[in-house]
Amino acid sequence: MGGFPSGGGDELAELSEINVTPFIDVMLVLLIIFMVAAPLSSVDQRIELPASRAKPAPRPDKPLIITLQPDRSLLLGDKPAPLASLGEVLDAATGGRRDTPLFFQADRAAAYEDVMAVMDALRAAGYLQVGLVGREAG
Repeated sequence: MGGFPSGGGDELAELSEINVTPFIDVMLVLLIIFMVAAPLSSVDQRIELPASRAKPAPRPDKPLIITLQPDRSLLLGDKPAPLASLGEVLDAATGGRRDTPLFFQADRAAAYEDVMAVMDALRAAGYLQVGLVGREAG
C-alpha cells in the first residue's frame, strides 16, 4: 500500500490514486510491436519472378505436361483439358494413378489467379506431385 505521512504521526494515510505507469509501459511495447509488424503484413509490391538457374532435372520418358495458355485454356499434352473436368482427363491419362508426377507450365501472360485455380483443381483431384516448369536462364 502506498501512502504518505499525514501531519507528523506514525500512521500513513492510504493513497487512492491508480498507478498507470505499468499500463503505459505495456501500451508502448504493443505500439512498437504493431508498428514493426504492420508493414510485414501488407504485400502489395509488383514483382517479376526471376528465371531459375538450377540444373534441369532429367526428363521422364513420357511426361504429362499441363499447359495454361494465355487465353486461359488448358492442354494436357496436345489435347484440350477443360478445368471443370481436369481430374477425369488426368485419371484417363494416368490410369487412375494419382502418384504420377505431373508438370505444369503457364504462359507468362497468364493471371496468377488462373494458375492457382489449376493448382487447386489438381489438388482436389488428388494429384499432389506437381512440378512447375520454367525457362532456363541463359
